[in-house]
Amino acid sequence: MIAYFDAFSGISGDMTLGALIDLGVPCDWLEKELSSVLNGFQLKTNIVYKHHLKATDLVVIVEGEDKSSRNYKDIKALIEKSTLSEKVKENSLLTFEKIAKAESHIHGKDIETVHFHEIGGIDSIVDIIGSFLSVEYLGIKKIYASSIPLGSGFVTCSHGKIPVPVPATIAILKDIPVKPSDAKTEIVTPTGAAIISTLASCFGEMPEMMIKQVGYGSGKRDTGSSLPNLLRVVLGEGTIDKQIKGSAIQNESIHVVKTNVDDMSPEVSGFLMETLFENNALDVCYIPVHMKKNRPGIQIEVICRKEHLDDIIQIILTQTTSIGVRYHLCERSFLLRETAVVETSFGKLQVKKITDPDNRIRFVPEYTVAKKVAKQKKIPLKDVYQQILSETHSLDPNLLDRD
Repeated sequence: MIAYFDAFSGISGDMTLGALIDLGVPCDWLEKELSSVLNGFQLKTNIVYKHHLKATDLVVIVEGEDKSSRNYKDIKALIEKSTLSEKVKENSLLTFEKIAKAESHIHGKDIETVHFHEIGGIDSIVDIIGSFLSVEYLGIKKIYASSIPLGSGFVTCSHGKIPVPVPATIAILKDIPVKPSDAKTEIVTPTGAAIISTLASCFGEMPEMMIKQVGYGSGKRDTGSSLPNLLRVVLGEGTIDKQIKGSAIQNESIHVVKTNVDDMSPEVSGFLMETLFENNALDVCYIPVHMKKNRPGIQIEVICRKEHLDDIIQIILTQTTSIGVRYHLCERSFLLRETAVVETSFGKLQVKKITDPDNRIRFVPEYTVAKKVAKQKKIPLKDVYQQILSETHSLDPNLLDRD
């Protein structure tokens, strides 16, 4: 299942969670799941109409006095000690870290002690963690988002009167496409910016998909815009997912990074490849090319995930003679694979267990493992490969050890 966040009127924490609740996430389930993090709140939803569009307006009712000026260290401890799933914990911690880094840079304070004033309240914590819980509940595996529209004017907060978009929002939206709007106030909050920057794998037009459901979350401000203050979330099935449903083929969005060099020492190439793999590159290859003035050179091509893109670019521009790289987002499909340990005539060895499109299982020796056996036994590497392949051909995958 995939989702498209159409933020035509901006995005905030309550708009996000409201839209996901509108898609079918039960409030009582959310309250129960969130109780492992904090107490003293209730979730209330109202059905509202804006420009004749029906939407869910979420209200977090805080019971008693809320210690709203929590710092990053406080919130981090709450999440880490909770019983939330690892994925929800990971996304929640990443989101609060983004806000903390933005606030610490703006105010010149240490990240661990920086205080979240408006964002440290129970309602904001509920919005953030509740959004990731809801994504998990709905079974959403990939999220796309529109370009983010920004408002104008000024808002008053704990620091006084500041311009819109507020500094924290601008910092969090670094490297994310934004656009102007006719709104006369804040329509993208730091909470909303942090949530969508964590969730979305790419920003732009709606992807090709089979639409299954649409949810609307309502904002609370009069934005002065000609558009209704709503967030629309479109839930559907990706066309790639539909084509391969029931098979072992997986798919994901990845980035391809390329650069051409013709003046780099060959010794650097080996070191560069090792460094890239050590820093989460999914694949690295060198392609011979002819460049300007008929110089022979190489094209360096690296595949990586979004969260590692900046590190990969930094390594290439630091370790090579390149003065620029090209990169783009693309989809890749791949076979389901995992690591297993099998019993062979060489002893217990680690292999790759691969599931083919027809769901048949095959095993492929790990190069480093086969190389070690070949050296120890003083036999050709190809013979080691052949022996392992023949011995694993008829293995029952249900009887394997998992590494």
